[in-house]
Amino acid sequence: MKKWLTILLAALLAFACCSALAEEIDADLIAAAQEEGELVVYGSCEEEYLQAACDHFTELYGIKVSYQRLSTGEVQAKIEEENGNPSADVWFGGTTDPYNVCAAEGLLEPYEAVNASHLLSDAYRDADGNWYGIYKGILGFMVNVDELERMGLDQPQDWADLLDSKYQGLIWLSNYNTAGTAKLVINTMIQKYGHDEGIQYLVDLDKNIQVYTKSGSGPSKNVGTGECVIGIGFLHDGITQIVDNGYGNIGLIVPSSGTSYEVGATAIFKGAKHQNAAKLWIEYALSPECVELGAQYGSYQFLVIDNAKQPEVAEEFGLDPENVMDYDFEDAKNNITTYIEEVMTALGEAADDRFQTE
Repeated sequence: MKKWLTILLAALLAFACCSALAEEIDADLIAAAQEEGELVVYGSCEEEYLQAACDHFTELYGIKVSYQRLSTGEVQAKIEEENGNPSADVWFGGTTDPYNVCAAEGLLEPYEAVNASHLLSDAYRDADGNWYGIYKGILGFMVNVDELERMGLDQPQDWADLLDSKYQGLIWLSNYNTAGTAKLVINTMIQKYGHDEGIQYLVDLDKNIQVYTKSGSGPSKNVGTGECVIGIGFLHDGITQIVDNGYGNIGLIVPSSGTSYEVGATAIFKGAKHQNAAKLWIEYALSPECVELGAQYGSYQFLVIDNAKQPEVAEEFGLDPENVMDYDFEDAKNNITTYIEEVMTALGEAADDRFQTE
């Protein structure tokens, strides 16, 4: 009897959540999406969060969801190759620089989402509705405290510190060609130091890089084990390693002279085969029903809608979502493809097999 009461209560709660979400969404859209019955998602957030979000969408609406986890650079390359005949309907998670490139190339479908009214700022959406923000992450350093102490090295506190030869072979970054995180690093350095000086910074930094991982979260996943001593990436990925995987030897560092941030986004692909299900996904992605799943599945980014509960653990680590530099999204959108080419050309023969693609 007790078991059946528990099941009934869970069902009622699920119905109540679905009803609350549906209040802000046109019933005709829900019906049309359910008639299509399918949705294909490319996800650039962590796979646990991606799977949970897709599974919950199916629970709410009865729509079959298939998904694939790819880095943002991989999604961009795939969508560019498919050129208006995409094999997926929506993009979920990952930093907006590759989204902006795809938007500029006409590969995203504009949609004016009802739930966009809950965004904390217009900074968290594309002006034409090509993409919408779902979270915000701070760029910084993750260090293995034990390894640095064993080597007699102090922790880097700012971007300039990473160029010191004492850190040679100790730093990991992600691949500029495959990871949105690395693209953000390029834009950050150019906006921080100026065009020529920013590219020169990355050339100088390369002398201390051991590995460029395919995915932006790659460095964070290897800091706790000591394989990577200093990782450049999003600090919420470091929190995941500390809180969920028990690596208490990881230190999180916000660069002292300032840093930038990502806006993790979601979007519809131009030519999506399940247009109504894709629009319903956008509404769902801009709801607490979806974004609050992140903290339940090891993704501790700050949320950017006003009716969602922020992950307390991010604040417990002293991170402040407003303590970031002004990031020029327009410059990043218009120039990142050129910037990547310029950086890789400047690296020359240094762009070797350290750049992982698998």
